[in-house]
Amino acid sequence: MEDNVKFSKQKAFLVPVIISVLLALVLFAPAGSLRFWEAWVYWSGFTVLTLFIAVYFSKKDPKLLSRRMKYKEDETTRKPPAFLNLFFLCYVIPGLDFRFHWSAVPLWLVIAANAVVFLGYILIIFVFKENSYASTTIQVEKGQQVITTGPYAIVRHPMYLGLITMILFTPLALGSYWAIIPALLCIPMNVIRIIGEEEVLLRGLAGYSDYCAKTRYRLVPFIW
Repeated sequence: MEDNVKFSKQKAFLVPVIISVLLALVLFAPAGSLRFWEAWVYWSGFTVLTLFIAVYFSKKDPKLLSRRMKYKEDETTRKPPAFLNLFFLCYVIPGLDFRFHWSAVPLWLVIAANAVVFLGYILIIFVFKENSYASTTIQVEKGQQVITTGPYAIVRHPMYLGLITMILFTPLALGSYWAIIPALLCIPMNVIRIIGEEEVLLRGLAGYSDYCAKTRYRLVPFIW
């Protein structure tokens, strides 16, 4: 048992380190230079918060980390089209933009966009703190209950709101206008996931229909 716990904690720290290294490669390789200062700012903020999640939740809620590191097939058949995964190009294009000087994003806008990305990630951390069942897959687990407090009192899917916010402002945070185009694909991709997730939750999670009636908006207050 202790060996399993130790392994889980090691994995909890290893995964964010690997993700941070891969992100650095994705950002700096297309740029062909380490002088891409916007990438350093973005990468540093992302890495600090990602490691914070590993440290904080390995102590406060290790089951959350365990759930998020396990892969299971979604319980919904409603899956986003594969081409929507091209949103990932919003992390690749800024490096090319830096190398070939396509965009001239003003400093204040880069800073403001990084602040919004940071706030989006903070929202996700609050979601993790509020909901131990915030998994990477669409499913209902034994013992799972409807969460109605914290950000869940405002919208039904605050984690997706934080994620979409991060992705949409990533291009400007990295100094690229062109990267906004693929970033927009994250909206339909996550909307489809939300619809599929709600179908699963309405079917398998007791009290979720009442929660939907009480908390009207899925993603953005007064809009949807």
